[in-house]
Amino acid sequence: MEKCAAALERVNFVIGNTLCWAALGMLLLQFGVVLLRYVFGYSFIFLDEGVLYFHAAIFMLGAGYTFLVNAHVRVDIFYAKCSVRTQAWIDLFGHLFLLAPALVLLIWYSWPTVRGSWAILEGPISVGGIPASFLLKSLIPAYCVLLLVQGLAALLRDILRLKDTQA
Repeated sequence: MEKCAAALERVNFVIGNTLCWAALGMLLLQFGVVLLRYVFGYSFIFLDEGVLYFHAAIFMLGAGYTFLVNAHVRVDIFYAKCSVRTQAWIDLFGHLFLLAPALVLLIWYSWPTVRGSWAILEGPISVGGIPASFLLKSLIPAYCVLLLVQGLAALLRDILRLKDTQA
């Protein structure tokens, strides 16, 4: 189980480290947009949309990595005071009955829109923008899959924690 969890976590680890470079790319692109607009007086919609695409990709694809490194927002009024075993049970419940169903529903309801967008290779958001809205919409199921992968890894780790505290 440990090896399986580690293999699943590796997916989000690699993506998270790659997205660090995407953040740098977004920063440089935004700097270029500002420089072009306010120094040279030029504005290009596709560059503005490029920043939006970077931003969306970083947040949507980085959610699994954020979960991996335990940097997500957590409101733990009672959780922190619980024993390791109780925390494992709470996490197990959350992963099985809150996280997974919500993500499966999101995939289910977003899939027709994503599929339709790919069917027509949906064009830009704005006139003169990046002709690839279908890629932007594809981030929704990708977000869900990456979080489900990390949720499964966390679930396996919860089971291991329960086994370890049982002995």
